[in-house]
Amino acid sequence: MREFGYQRASDVAGAVALLGADPDTRFLGGGTNLVDLMKTGVERPARLVDIRELPLDEIESTPDGGLRIGATVTNGDLAAHPEVRRRYPALAQAVLAGASGQLRNMATVGGNLLQRTRCGYFTDVTKPCNKRLPGSGCPAVTGDHHNHAILGASEHCVAVHPSDMAVALTAFDAVVHYETADGPGESPLGEFYLPVGDTPHRETALPPGALITGVTLPPAPVAAHSRYRKVRERASYAFAIGSVAAALDVRDGVVHDVRLALGAVASRPWRAGAAERVLAGAPATTESWTAAADAELAAARPLPHNGYKVTLMRNLMVAELTRLTEEAAR
Repeated sequence: MREFGYQRASDVAGAVALLGADPDTRFLGGGTNLVDLMKTGVERPARLVDIRELPLDEIESTPDGGLRIGATVTNGDLAAHPEVRRRYPALAQAVLAGASGQLRNMATVGGNLLQRTRCGYFTDVTKPCNKRLPGSGCPAVTGDHHNHAILGASEHCVAVHPSDMAVALTAFDAVVHYETADGPGESPLGEFYLPVGDTPHRETALPPGALITGVTLPPAPVAAHSRYRKVRERASYAFAIGSVAAALDVRDGVVHDVRLALGAVASRPWRAGAAERVLAGAPATTESWTAAADAELAAARPLPHNGYKVTLMRNLMVAELTRLTEEAAR
């Protein structure tokens, strides 16, 4: 491992200044992804700035009825918070599905949003990877890609985003807040992750030198009736091969409001906007759920060995919308 410096930040402005003084510096939260990447040589920072003692570890209600989640809130505390479980149950379920208890007690909300892909070509520095070394190629296109993207990919990168938490946050229109040397800023999560295009190494719209300070969830009555479903290759802790965050409000047999986001199908959490549009005002029937899933997946471009994901995601979307309808009828 490369030698690196370590410094503990005492306030947000000081942390931002430390990063601005040396672009080869990285912020350290729980370290559950960054430290692994340092061990493999993917990340080689000259200095780590520890932000765990910054006053960013609270979950608070906003005046309009939403929630503000600090960047250093641990995943364990997020999943256990009573207001998260009551108002946004799919978010709590996503976090609980995302890692082991030990990792949830270390990992932070801000770090979770910025975690890197687990594509084997990215994490192996002996292999080419456009995300790690722009212009070197994407061997996953013709190599091992059984768990790679079916939506929004390009010839330059077919890796998927690994976060479960971010899928639920995307469904609920979360907003990311950050601090830069020029002051605070924010980005809707739907715009935070960049399309892969021909620049897969540019993953987010976070300005250079910025520190994520928190996430805001706007009020969403439909979110109280939500679920997160994750499919993985083993029942114990593993990354998704497909997931869905779904929220549904049915009144008099008609869809009044619906939120859908998909995970492990693209380089970023995938908001299922086409499916939501099909369901707006539609009857709450299996036929509607299937039509919505087919509309969303019409844009899928699977690779030779991951076409199973199209069927998997169709079945997941239909199953979760059906289950939400049945729960509401009890």
